[in-house]
Amino acid sequence: SPGYKVGYLEQEPVLDDSKTVLDIVKEGVAETVAILDEYNKINDMFGLPEVYEDADKMQKLMDKQAALQDQIDAANAWELDTKLEIAMDALRTPDPEKKIEVLSGGERRRVALCRLLLQEPDILLLDEPTNHLDAESVHWLEHHLATYKGTVIAVTHDRYFLDNVAGWILELDRGEGIPWKGNYSSWLDQKSKRLAQESKQASKRQKTLERELEWVRQGAKGRQTKQKARLKNYDKLLSQDQKQLDEKLEIYIPNGPRLGTNVIEAIGVSKAYDDKLLYDDLNFKLPQAGIVGIIGPNGAGKTTIFKMIMGEITPDKGEFKVGETAKLAYVDQSHSNIDSNKTIWENFSDGQELILMGGRQVNSRAYLSRFNFSGSEQNKKVNMLSGGERNRLHLAMTLKEEGNVLLLDEPTNDLDVNTLRALEEGLENFAGCAVIISHDRWFLDRVCTHILAFEGNSQVYFFEGSFSEYEENKKKRLGADLTPKRLKYKKLIR
Repeated sequence: SPGYKVGYLEQEPVLDDSKTVLDIVKEGVAETVAILDEYNKINDMFGLPEVYEDADKMQKLMDKQAALQDQIDAANAWELDTKLEIAMDALRTPDPEKKIEVLSGGERRRVALCRLLLQEPDILLLDEPTNHLDAESVHWLEHHLATYKGTVIAVTHDRYFLDNVAGWILELDRGEGIPWKGNYSSWLDQKSKRLAQESKQASKRQKTLERELEWVRQGAKGRQTKQKARLKNYDKLLSQDQKQLDEKLEIYIPNGPRLGTNVIEAIGVSKAYDDKLLYDDLNFKLPQAGIVGIIGPNGAGKTTIFKMIMGEITPDKGEFKVGETAKLAYVDQSHSNIDSNKTIWENFSDGQELILMGGRQVNSRAYLSRFNFSGSEQNKKVNMLSGGERNRLHLAMTLKEEGNVLLLDEPTNDLDVNTLRALEEGLENFAGCAVIISHDRWFLDRVCTHILAFEGNSQVYFFEGSFSEYEENKKKRLGADLTPKRLKYKKLIR
């Protein structure tokens, strides 16, 4: 409608490479900056002889100064520097003087989101707003949006975000938009009931959705029991019928060789870059059937752990011991093993219609379609793909390698909720160990048996339990006064 200001966060925002981070962020408060600049300019003019010697000019200047001061007071513009500092700190934007041209895709998105929130539009359109945000930044954003005076429309796969922020869910299904009142958990319940009425024979996808709903209803105690059972039942996982699993699951992860008791162990590991100490005397040991979530702020050194395990980087002190029976399969964010000149299908299958997975032949095109690549899309050249499509392809390529230890770096970025749900079930039924770097709290809660948490000041904590259990444990250990400063919500709009 006319008169409403609309702001849009794109997945790949276009920013001026010649500007600094602060330049771009200030664009969000351009009107306020212009008023302050005009006010300062007028103050400088009071010292000019042609002004203070002319009573009329002096009066006009004083009237203009008073009008500008009223505007500044109304906009609380005297606090502009503090407002910018709060926003940039909350969203962990890079150094204010850093040039846009050297920023990563995730850093550019955080800068663009910061600029957009400062604009305070009547309608916020957010495309995957939590991608590339760490848990503290997401926590801040949820608080901010919960009290936002305008309308917020978000496309997101972050289910905790939907649970905490959304008042309505708009589901797009076969060309139809279906509105549901409530948050994600409420939608899950209503959707399950609707599907049950529509079809007597439940589809594979419907059963997956129902199992997620069952997980929601279990509560913390029931989930804890299930996760502990996984750690005790490695042999049972290994002996599952692979054909039945493939028929049951949307994303089937083939088992690798049998794992011994020695999987991966960190012994006294220390690592620093320049003057920044990432961790000192890091120790942990992965269990056979463990699924370990690695969490912490951006830049804390999470990906560095994977690179040290893979032997790409050497620790400054200590070592990582990889067991003799461990077969590593690594999904990194750079997607370095993808050939850009080949098609999606050629990269995945090496041109073979049938591939060997889990000791039996599987149709390569059918398996690839489970990662949201339809028949025609599979013939698309990789150099034409978006970052999200590359992420899905690399995930599919890695999962078919039959590793028994999966190292997954942000595997949930750019996956839709159906694919996420399918990946969760695939991991739950996988007979092996997985280590996953992720900011997706719902995903971590569904699959993880352990959490490796970067808690600031080079401290890393290894915890047995789910993400929610870890959060409770952290509150007990650290107390309210010792939580990181960005968890103490600071309002952006006063």
